[in-house]
Amino acid sequence: MLMKTIVRFFIFFLIFNRTYTIEAQNVSDSIINNYNVEIQKYRKGINIKLKYGEQTPLAIDQLKNFKGLNYFPVDYKYLVKAKLVKESVQKTLVLQTSTNRAPEYVKYGKVHFMIDTFHLVLTAYQTPPDKQIAKEDKTLFVPFKDETSGKECYGGGRYIEFEIPKEGDTVYLDFNKAYNPYCAYNHRYSCVIPPPENRLPVRIEAGEKKFEE
Repeated sequence: MLMKTIVRFFIFFLIFNRTYTIEAQNVSDSIINNYNVEIQKYRKGINIKLKYGEQTPLAIDQLKNFKGLNYFPVDYKYLVKAKLVKESVQKTLVLQTSTNRAPEYVKYGKVHFMIDTFHLVLTAYQTPPDKQIAKEDKTLFVPFKDETSGKECYGGGRYIEFEIPKEGDTVYLDFNKAYNPYCAYNHRYSCVIPPPENRLPVRIEAGEKKFEE
């Protein structure tokens, strides 16, 4: 039984890795350039929201010197194709936070993906239907840590989000849009701490870095 499991995993690894390599080679310069522009616009929008938004987590003294967040350079390889495997039984559980707050999330499923030669898995969560702000919200939430956490990046981890696909099981994880929880800017906030299963054994050199006042 164990040998069969190992063989199946090895076959999955070869197919997934080959597909990833072929797709990466077929991306044109124009697609990459357009993507870079898109991410830069996205980041500019985040900075404007933090600087001028009514709900900014930044304190008044922080706003005085705020010139923008710190990011890794945009890297197309961190727009990652992944396979979403839905949980057969989706349980509601409580995620640990930086305070005594105990928010409930539905454990929706796992996303399997490749970065370089590493096969990685992250668990995706969904806000319970009765607590969703938008009706029939299809957003999945992925809190994670990696080998940059506590170094170049915030030690409490970062977040990414993606939409549940309308059909099929293919999704894209955009780590260039990985963002810090509000706790990275202001300790008064309560933020979800990535669970142990969402701690990646690799460096994700993409997205937001540590906040520097």
